[in-house]
Amino acid sequence: MPTASPLTADLDHVLVHTQGLWEPLRGHRLFLTGGTGFFGCWLLESFAHANDKLGLNASVLVLTRNVEAFRAKAPHLAANQAIHFHAGDVRSFEFPKGKFSHVIHAATDASARLNEEEPSLMYDTIVEGTKRVLDFALAASTTRFLVTSSGAVHGPQPPDVPYVPEDFGGGSSPTAPRNAYAEGKRAAEELCASYAQHYGLHSLIPRCWAFVGPYLPLDIHFAIGNFIRDALKGGPILVNGDGTPYRSYLYAADLAIWLWTILFKGQSCRPYNVGSENDLPIGEVARVVAECFQPPREVRIGRKPNPGQLRQAYVPSTERARRELGLRETISVVDGIKRTITWHKR
Repeated sequence: MPTASPLTADLDHVLVHTQGLWEPLRGHRLFLTGGTGFFGCWLLESFAHANDKLGLNASVLVLTRNVEAFRAKAPHLAANQAIHFHAGDVRSFEFPKGKFSHVIHAATDASARLNEEEPSLMYDTIVEGTKRVLDFALAASTTRFLVTSSGAVHGPQPPDVPYVPEDFGGGSSPTAPRNAYAEGKRAAEELCASYAQHYGLHSLIPRCWAFVGPYLPLDIHFAIGNFIRDALKGGPILVNGDGTPYRSYLYAADLAIWLWTILFKGQSCRPYNVGSENDLPIGEVARVVAECFQPPREVRIGRKPNPGQLRQAYVPSTERARRELGLRETISVVDGIKRTITWHKR
């Protein structure tokens, strides 16, 4: 019997909302990059749960540079007999032998530090890695290929655009090195479209925005993770800036539901925003986190807003996913924050 996950209730929730989708994986192999990251851990958790509960007799091969680090992070997943590992770098790994019906390419270090200090490495990792995994998918007779893209491809959100749709005509400046992550993701999408056109590879493109949940790092540039970290330490919760930019957060169990649904049901080369439309000023997000503790934690805002400043936001429109795939947000940000806190306290 597989070792139990500490996320059983969330995984049951994922299975309820995806139960009719898993048959294409029955008896097949899945290849996953980025399995040690936030997205990857949730994909592995939900795959292992569905595989066990539905008797899929499927397996997943995880590309990783450090198997032992993964074993330390998630020993119950590393011990699962349906999860196997393939050592290598995403830009140069040796192709595993045999066929894989589905490939999920989720290997990108969404690191503000790397993007700032080594933008060329960030860009090369995204683009060269995507091409390598696409080439592998062709060699492995893959039928459906999913790459996790980002809302960053749209560039800055104008003040008069409350929710950014997939066909928004904006974009980041290609001459600014700080935009290496966004430009790399744009190039990765173009590569997927090219392989779909020339080789017939069914390419799925979820554009992922902002999230909260277990496995989210608490010590890098994700604001909500930093707020939870500060609160777990007793406070105060520190908000850099004036706290007025708007953000929205989708809970990780919903993220898993959306990604699996897009993999199995999405239209090739048709991007789908993955995120929440329930936006709040970032200062209010900090206060929501603070109120999840007893006693509530202190919140400190870095500076006062400038009078007359324009609205700043990073919020998607999810109409396409709702209309075409029947997806919706099922767990509120407040509940998601509480579940994340509980997981970190375990």
